[in-house]
Amino acid sequence: MRLVEVFKTSRKPGAYLYLERGKGFDGLPEGLRELFEGAELALSLTLTPERSLARYSGAQVLGALDTQGYFLQLPPVDEVADVAGPDYADLAARGLSAQEAGRGDESC
Repeated sequence: MRLVEVFKTSRKPGAYLYLERGKGFDGLPEGLRELFEGAELALSLTLTPERSLARYSGAQVLGALDTQGYFLQLPPVDEVADVAGPDYADLAARGLSAQEAGRGDESC
């Protein structure tokens, strides 16, 4: 059983960052730290391996916390398509932003 804090950012709607309570953003990879700079605490919860979350199990989240020190939840690709259109959904599925793909769309 661990206390976990979940943060959300307005820079990427639908993205949530899970961290152990009290752990700062300092140990995160630079890109992730920048993405969640100024993030808002969405919720705090007690997490056990048996607990079910909306899209993941407690065991999956805790495993990532053990190996990476964080768990990043991104919106499903179909939700990205609803918000940003099918071209962006294809890029998101391949792990690219529109800017990285040379399309110049800064809003992604």
